[in-house]
Amino acid sequence: MEEEFNTGRSRGSSKRTLQITPLDEEDQEEVQIDDSGDVDSYDDDDDEEEEDEDKEPVGLGVLEKPENSWSLLRELFPSKAGGTPAWLDPINLPTGRSCLCDICGEPLQFMLQVYAPLMEKDSTFHRTVFLFMCTSMTCLLKDQHEQWKRNQDKQSRSVKVFRCQLPRDNSFYSSEPPRNNGKDKPSSPGAVLCGWCGTWKGDKVCGGCRRVYYCSEKHQTFHWKSGHKQRCLPSSISQDASEPSNNKTLREGQEASKSFWPEYDIAITDECEDKVPDDNGQVNSLISSSRVDESIEALIDSFEGGDDKKSWANFQERISRTPEQVLRYYRDAGAKPLWPTSSGQPSKADIPKCTYCGSRRAFEFQVLPQILYYFGVENDVHSLDWATIAVYTCESSCDGHVAYKEEFAWVQIASQSSTTQR
Repeated sequence: MEEEFNTGRSRGSSKRTLQITPLDEEDQEEVQIDDSGDVDSYDDDDDEEEEDEDKEPVGLGVLEKPENSWSLLRELFPSKAGGTPAWLDPINLPTGRSCLCDICGEPLQFMLQVYAPLMEKDSTFHRTVFLFMCTSMTCLLKDQHEQWKRNQDKQSRSVKVFRCQLPRDNSFYSSEPPRNNGKDKPSSPGAVLCGWCGTWKGDKVCGGCRRVYYCSEKHQTFHWKSGHKQRCLPSSISQDASEPSNNKTLREGQEASKSFWPEYDIAITDECEDKVPDDNGQVNSLISSSRVDESIEALIDSFEGGDDKKSWANFQERISRTPEQVLRYYRDAGAKPLWPTSSGQPSKADIPKCTYCGSRRAFEFQVLPQILYYFGVENDVHSLDWATIAVYTCESSCDGHVAYKEEFAWVQIASQSSTTQR
């Protein structure tokens, strides 16, 4: 039965396995993913040949429109991008400054989540990594200086990562695999969410109707100006005040603001090492290959030096095999990102250890800028943009009383010449 639910992966071994496809398919095989994008070479040719034979393909995340309205609900343990997060632990959400951009103070916007269970621990039977970021490019540029600080407590970040994990037997979900037929239900409701963003916990209530909750005063102001002012009538106060604060209409599925990015399912496919780019093979792509190529080539002008251009050429060649990919998932221990540029790469000392258990953080996946086209972000000088975002998580995937443990993201933008000062 467990194989039908998830195959998970093992971080303690040389291979780490991942299954992000539907969990109820009995014939689903394990997908072992590693870093075939490592640019480091071996001195011994025999060792390199032996290593190549042992490698498995990198998992490529491509975006697809969800098949059904219920396909990305939290009880189905989805990997998804855009929209609002499908919180794994629906009660004990991140709060306080964890939800905010440390630079401008705005609530962070949900980008994506990856469902990646570990099979060697009972406590990681369910495991999801969430990525949030500020939509301001000004904040991202300032973030570049902050990520070089070796003391993580002193970093002010505009990109944040959270890891959440649960055992198979928990109070939120059935221990049986989802049926994926639209009839799956969580075992318990979630926290009341912000009435504007639908993302963060609503811990502030509207003083008028006392029915809508918000994560911040700023989102309350946005909601008020967008129309809640007309709906928040004095005549409704007595009626709404009697309703329980955990009213189902204010939970996940509520009508949130239209400012978040469009929602997609993340489907994982294997990278083919020998695949040749084919402009005629993009029939099922949500965006044309020419548009992807334009977005990639637009960054080259900002590079300085031959090393950056050489790295970018290698990066572009790998990406062009599947130009619609937005995520690269690696499961080998010791995996490294496929870096677009030679400058701005972190050393081991630049990746902080886990703040909860002190273990080393290991690279897990990277996010590519192609995702911004799916999100409808304009391609101009002031728009949000990056070369890659590399996500590092606790190698031990430690437990503890904190439901959502903050992990680490390293952002590489197109030009590092002015941002790699330590």
